[in-house]
Amino acid sequence: MAQLNENYLKLQGSYLFSTIAKRVAAFKEQNPGKSVISLGIGDVSRPLVPAVVEALKKACDEMGNINTFRGYGPEQGYAFLREAILQHDYLSRCIKLSADEIFVSDGAKSDVANFQELFSPLETVALQNPVYPVYLDTNVMAGRTEEFSNGRYGGVVYLPCTEGNNFTPALPDKPADLVYLCSPNNPTGTAMTRAELKKWVDWAIENHSIILYDSAYEAYITQADVPHSIYEIPGAEKVAVEFRSFSKTAGFTGTRCAYTVVPKGVEIFDANGSAHPLNALWLRRQTTKFNGVPYIVQRGAEAVFSSDGQAQIKEVISGYQANARVILNALKGAGIQAFGGINAPYIWLKNPNGLDSWTFFDKLLQEAQVVGTPGIGFGSCGEGYFRLTAFNTPELTKQAADRVSALKF
Repeated sequence: MAQLNENYLKLQGSYLFSTIAKRVAAFKEQNPGKSVISLGIGDVSRPLVPAVVEALKKACDEMGNINTFRGYGPEQGYAFLREAILQHDYLSRCIKLSADEIFVSDGAKSDVANFQELFSPLETVALQNPVYPVYLDTNVMAGRTEEFSNGRYGGVVYLPCTEGNNFTPALPDKPADLVYLCSPNNPTGTAMTRAELKKWVDWAIENHSIILYDSAYEAYITQADVPHSIYEIPGAEKVAVEFRSFSKTAGFTGTRCAYTVVPKGVEIFDANGSAHPLNALWLRRQTTKFNGVPYIVQRGAEAVFSSDGQAQIKEVISGYQANARVILNALKGAGIQAFGGINAPYIWLKNPNGLDSWTFFDKLLQEAQVVGTPGIGFGSCGEGYFRLTAFNTPELTKQAADRVSALKF
């Protein structure tokens, strides 16, 4: 008799964004004449930039020519892309890494979800609260948590991120082997300063812990004191793995390309206390379970780092940053307290009149036909808050902001 992994039964309901999609679909069916604007799921609206499109076309032509056709590529990514990433994102910032510490993949979400496979199911996990659901849910699936009760899983070290601490997690007051940090943060839109991140690196070194650092939104950083990479902090190359993505940087949400950095100095230990390099283990995992990102896509990603690609992408990001300012200004004008939107494409607002997250979701949908994401979907500390994204078009973002600011509370 086939038996299931009963850890899956601990998961709470359906995936957050699936629930939102069902509610929106039901509203549209009941109100076919109303125009719904989404500032909810973090998908982009601008197309791939010309430099990327040209590179994709050229690569397609190569794949149709017997002399330039390519089959299976290296699971960790082609050298041309890993070298481009190394030069642009790390060596240019005086961060000493090598190309074989960079692993190209089909998405940061996939890598964050899969990376926990390398660790013992007995490891204790620390998570920001609120938090991007994939960090928690994949550890639930792996059996690192106890049962769910009163909005939390037993066995997890929760790191409250609230208005009181400027949505920046304090160091845990109990042991934790793995720590997930996201900066700039999804969902709160806030970012950790150099000094704040240094505290975490120093803590990880002292406690022999590993930081899994999600840096998918680093291209949106505008403030000088916010690091673009955790490896700007001395010692991080011994305790941190960094996840990056082309999705929100270059519009690859439907094209799929990302990369994970695993320095050779990061080690984990077996039951006998012997050290093993995490880099070699992740390479072994990838070569076993992953056939690599398509050559065509990797050529497109390489074009992101060209001079034309950089100029075009900066223009796109500037447009999304302008959308964030429009949303922030509208909320401020309506007397709604909001955070984020400066170093990230997310705005984290405090629900007016103490409305709970799903009540506020329904009010926006029913009265303004605007879709956002209930804060409770990101964890218990998200209750009473709401996430809006800056990824829609300028026109629809302005319409949505006007609709929200016109609501009566």
